[in-house]
Amino acid sequence: MREFLFTIPKELVDFFLITVFSLIIGLSQRRFHLLASEAKKLFGTDRTFTFIGILGYILYIIDNGSFLYFLIGGIIISVFLAIYYFFKIKETKDFGLTTILIALITYCLTPLLITQPFWLFLLIVVTVLIFTELKDSFIAFSSKFDKDEFLILGKFLVIAGVILPIVPDERVISYLSITPYKVWLTVVVISTISYLSYLLKKFVFKQSGILLTGILGGLYSSTAATVILARKSKEAEWQVNQYTAAMIIATAMMYVRILLLAAIFYMSLFRILLPWLFILFGVSVVLGIFIFCKKQYTYSKQTTINIDKNPLEFKTALIFTLLFVSLTFIIYYSIERFGIRGLNILSFLVGVTDIDPFILNIFQGNYNLNMPILAAVSMQAIISNNIMKVIYGCMLGNKKVRKLLIISFIIITFINSIALIFI
Repeated sequence: MREFLFTIPKELVDFFLITVFSLIIGLSQRRFHLLASEAKKLFGTDRTFTFIGILGYILYIIDNGSFLYFLIGGIIISVFLAIYYFFKIKETKDFGLTTILIALITYCLTPLLITQPFWLFLLIVVTVLIFTELKDSFIAFSSKFDKDEFLILGKFLVIAGVILPIVPDERVISYLSITPYKVWLTVVVISTISYLSYLLKKFVFKQSGILLTGILGGLYSSTAATVILARKSKEAEWQVNQYTAAMIIATAMMYVRILLLAAIFYMSLFRILLPWLFILFGVSVVLGIFIFCKKQYTYSKQTTINIDKNPLEFKTALIFTLLFVSLTFIIYYSIERFGIRGLNILSFLVGVTDIDPFILNIFQGNYNLNMPILAAVSMQAIISNNIMKVIYGCMLGNKKVRKLLIISFIIITFINSIALIFI
């Protein structure tokens, strides 16, 4: 059987593929126009697309490499399509070019099949078929965009794709391992995680409930999510357990974010932190789910919380950069002046704010410290930050959240402290 397949002429295989895939494209176009009740707007049937593909094949193989016949055929088809487009606009006032462009792509399938890898040929055909079917989905999706969404996307592309490659990766200060490239790379990584969380909340889970807000908010910033959830809990009368659970789940997602950062910047430290942060993540999730399922208060599916803050504001990136650079100097001089004791004290002090700048400094600072010390100060910063989240939750939230919140974080902090002993 295998030998028989090798005896089939390549030209026959190519002709078969062009015919079949041209027909499939034609069928997809007919189906789309029939569903949209626009069959009269189609310049031909599924056979028309098949013949366009076959014509392209014939003109390409008889050209002997000059491409003259193929080019002339393309011009003639373009003229016919232009005439069709003119009368289509005149009669229906419809300026859509999609069907014409797909017809031209069908004509170009032969040189694509013969000169390029088959996977690329297949990928283009599949892309055409998928995009044909997704017209309504794209319309529905684009309707969800605010006027500034593409501006936000543009900022992200500038931050990650334009600025990062041109930033120099050379030390500005000889005794610090930090470089402008490392500083901006941290901004890009944090912005990417925050932006993905923002997109999920904005478009995928727009009407998300309290618990999902904790999950997505925790990826963005567990401290910010805790503050928002605590404030919202004051307005609730029958959902207090759900807010408490969401705050704990937000902290669970903080462990995921820290593991991602460690995997990106310091794989050796990631291996040390992985088992302990995984345990803390699991315990936090179990506590959150347990509190969420308690029947003390009724759960309402209608509750939604808006955390659609733009994560790529220039001010936010500037503040993060300043914090990161400032902590680089502070950490260096703390170690130089006070040794490990100074770094330990600093790790507890940074918990009052976002710990990401400190954690990222530890992950890529190269402070000539051994792994257990780096892992310990990272865990200490987490403990400090969790204590501050309890304080924020108790001060800003409903009185009913306090007991469960304090008990849960006592358990989490106890396990975190055990990790400090064994690291």
